[in-house]
Amino acid sequence: MSSTAANTGTQKQYFDHLAQGRFLIQRCADCERHVFHPREICPHCGGDALAWVAPGGRATVYSCTTVARKAEAGGDYNVSLLDLDEGVRMMSNVVGMPPDQVRIGMAVQAVIGERDGAPAVLFEEAQR
Repeated sequence: MSSTAANTGTQKQYFDHLAQGRFLIQRCADCERHVFHPREICPHCGGDALAWVAPGGRATVYSCTTVARKAEAGGDYNVSLLDLDEGVRMMSNVVGMPPDQVRIGMAVQAVIGERDGAPAVLFEEAQR
């Protein structure tokens, strides 16, 4: 979702944090589980005591694909599903390497970068 489409509620809060250079997800005070995408109600227990917390940023590539584009359109890029150590899954891009070298099971680390002119959580291969 682009930051322009997310102009209210928890989605706006998430993108406001990114614009400030902070990657935050939610954690439920009732069941103590992490939540992503931002929500008003915990999808695990139905509680409404969700607080913003900073994840460690480490993740594992669950699934990945390379999207082919012409060079003049920006070239090929990677789209991945990533499992954060906190137990949530998110979709993003693994950057800093050729997109066809991203592999399932690869350890990655979150970085705040830019996508389509807006702040975004991207991932780089984790240093061992």
